[in-house]
Order: sequence, then C-alpha cells, then structure tokens
Amino acid sequence: MKIDLSGKRAIITGSTAGIGYAIAEGLAHAGADIVITGRTQQRVDDAIEAVKKRYPQARVTGVAADLGTAEGCQTLIDQQPDTDILINNVGIFGPQDFFDVDDATWQQFFDVNIMSAVRLSRHYAKGMRERDWGRIQFVSSESGINIPSEMVHYGMTKSALLSISRGLAKVLSGSQVTVNAILPGPTRSEGVLNMLSDIAQQEGTSQQDVEARFVRENRPSSIIQRLATPEEVAHMSVYAASPQASATTGAALRVEGGIVDTLT
Repeated sequence: MKIDLSGKRAIITGSTAGIGYAIAEGLAHAGADIVITGRTQQRVDDAIEAVKKRYPQARVTGVAADLGTAEGCQTLIDQQPDTDILINNVGIFGPQDFFDVDDATWQQFFDVNIMSAVRLSRHYAKGMRERDWGRIQFVSSESGINIPSEMVHYGMTKSALLSISRGLAKVLSGSQVTVNAILPGPTRSEGVLNMLSDIAQQEGTSQQDVEARFVRENRPSSIIQRLATPEEVAHMSVYAASPQASATTGAALRVEGGIVDTLT
C-alpha cells in the first residue's frame, strides 16, 4: 500500500516530540505539508529542523502556542486558517494519587487534553465539510477504557476524547470527512521515558529494568509485553489519514499491544 498525501496540509498538535513528532514525520514521508506545534518557538524550530534533515523535500512549518488555552488555539487558527488533516495529539499526563489531585489540576488536564481538541476540531471541521474531504483524529489512550488508578484524572480526559470522536463522526455523517480516535498503550515517548528514567535514578536501577517492571506490574494484560515505539503508533495514524481509509470513521483504533482485554 502506497500512501500519497501530496497536496494535503496536516496540523499535528503537540508534535515537537514523542508520538506527535513521529506522526508528523510519517505524514511528511507520505507527502503532506505538515504544521508542527509546540509551546515554545525553540522546540518548534528544532522539530522542523529534524524533519527536514530526514526528509529534505518535506514542506514543514510551525506554530508556537499554548493550545491548552483559548488564546493559544486562536493563535494557531489565525496562522493556519485551514487544514485537510487535524491530529489532536497535544496532552499532558502524570501519575498522582486521586486524593491529592486538586481542582486546578483537574481543570488543567481538561483544558489541555480535551478543550484543545474541541476548539480546533470545531473550527477546522467546518472547512473540511465545505470541501467535502478531511481527516480528524483524536489521540486517546487505552487508559480511556482501562482507567488507571494512579491517573484517574488522565483517564477521564482520554475517555472524553472517545466520546467526542464518535460524536463528531456522526455530526459529519454523509461527508468525506472521517473522524477517528487512536488508542496507544504505554509508548516510549519523551514524557514516558523521562518518567521511567526518574524512577530508575531514584531506585538506582536501569531504565530497561524499570520499563519491564512497569509493563509487568501496571499493564500485565499486555500481549506484546513491552512499550510500543512512537513510530508504531504513527503508522496507524498515517493510515487513518490516508485516502485508503475512507470507510474508517467513528472508530477507536487500538495500538495498545492488546492491553484492553475485549474483542471489540
């Protein structure tokens, strides 16, 4: 299967590292013009340079904005009024005891993980529907189904994205605009690796041992029995953004290594 996205513009939120960056690279490889977003100009510039180094012919631009705010979303919209592909990837996570999560933290997770996707999808979906072609993706998580006790506030946001994704697909019924959710499991993203590295340093053990123990103790139902790579998740996203995926919409596409023990 040859995926050709030449002539399509793709905005990938939270794409200076991790899964978002891997998706940006994958879409650039498929020929799309990509827009990288991050909170600082330096991070955005570094990501653009890295993509161009690997794919010299790639057409890459970037926008620095805090998409966890309405003002940040508007900054992106002002600089990039239209897009063919929107990947709602930006998000924050972090383990914390339920009884220690204060109102401000709940609100922060809601604003960054949910409202960024709502605001951007609300804007860009209109243009996609008018042009009768588009792809919207919400990067959710297996934690949206298998809520982790150590991150209830995070799991809540990822469940919400599943609802929004399915509902928006119905809103756009009958058009050539597809809407899907991508459900990664534990992935070797920058944030996860930093968290595991901190644990390894605290315990005086290797990061490899911490990774293996994390899967064994926190995700024992994993079939692959390891962390996925950002590129493995990106492959699913690039396919869902392709013309070949035209009949895939309203779906929750799992790339979680079989952690969720259901048949559907």
